[in-house]
This record gives sequence, structure tokens and C-alpha cells, in this order.
Amino acid sequence: METINLPEYRPTGKYANRRLARTVAFQMLYQDELNPGSCEQFAETFFEQELPNYEPLMRFARTLVNGTVEKKEQIDTLLTKIAQHWSLSRMNVTDRSILRIAVYEILFMDTPKPVVISEAVELAKKFGTDQSAAFINGILDKVVESG
Repeated sequence: METINLPEYRPTGKYANRRLARTVAFQMLYQDELNPGSCEQFAETFFEQELPNYEPLMRFARTLVNGTVEKKEQIDTLLTKIAQHWSLSRMNVTDRSILRIAVYEILFMDTPKPVVISEAVELAKKFGTDQSAAFINGILDKVVESG
């Protein structure tokens, strides 16, 4: 079976490994949005397939997915409050999934906030619409400002 994140498309650079783990975590959360229960059923297999022999990255991706799922209600409440004139159901699935994972990382992990925003914007550029990157950047800036 061919992997989704082919080596020739993998990010490069100092933080490429974490970017790949975020991408895999995003893909799992996106899949769970479209097919509820996918995380429980397929996450571990997906992580092993997409991040083979990278246990630290699998742990990071697991933390992002499990934490986002666990804190989804709290994250969604914050997003609803901050995203004025945008209900969660009005956001496209890609943007909503990227925002959730980024808000989780901002609120509950020690990753520098500018790094989280930058990584979310990169995911939006890769997977979202032409407007996704600016939309996500604006929402996440408000999340950071809200404290």
C-alpha cells in the first residue's frame, strides 16, 4: 500500500519531522470529521504506516490527535467565540480540522505560539482553499490574543 505522505513530498529543514507529524495528525482528524470513529479504529495503523520507525513522531502525532479529540468541546467553544460571523459548521472541514489541532497545541502544549500559527498556515496552504491560510492566521492570532 502506498503512503499518503510520499517521501518526495515530505517537508525538509530543521523542523520537518514535527511538520510531518502535524500533517499526519491533521489527516487523521480530517478523516475522523468525515467518518466519525476513524481515530479510534484506524489512528494507530495510520501512524505506523505514515511515520514508520519514528516513535517520537508517532508519540507527538498521537498527543495531537488524542488531545484534540479529548478537548474538542473546549476548543470548539473558544473557536465559536473568536470566529465572529463564522459558525463551526460554516467552516470547511479542512480549516476546522487545522484550527482544532492548532488551538490544542496553543492551549495545552509548550510549542511556541508563532511556530504553531506558522505550521497551521502551512497546512492550510497545502490542504486548504486559496483563502484558508489567511483565515486560519487571523483566527489563531485572536486565540493567542485572548490569552
